[in-house]
Amino acid sequence: MPHVTLEFSKGIEQIHDVQAICDQLFALLAEHREFDAETIKVRAIPIEYYRIGTDPQSFVHATLLLMQGRDEATRSELNAAILEFLSAALPEVGSITVQDVQMNRTSYVKRLAGP
Repeated sequence: MPHVTLEFSKGIEQIHDVQAICDQLFALLAEHREFDAETIKVRAIPIEYYRIGTDPQSFVHATLLLMQGRDEATRSELNAAILEFLSAALPEVGSITVQDVQMNRTSYVKRLAGP
């Protein structure tokens, strides 16, 4: 943990190296005291159809999934760090938002393939 999903308006990938952004965001999270790099997952999904407000604009929305139990100060710190990173990496994007979601530790399940 954590998992980060970046949803972004289609076309951003034509201007920016989205894989590099994923790699840099991974590195940012790997430096944080809360996380083990082996458990971090970053994904990016282009969104072709969307509507934001009344003026057309590009967007990036980051969803940060965390196991429940982290305090609000830590979650706010992580959200702010992600927003700062994305704002610097994508200065021309019209709307950048970050939201954290706490996952239920007892109901989260996963399967990992062997070595």
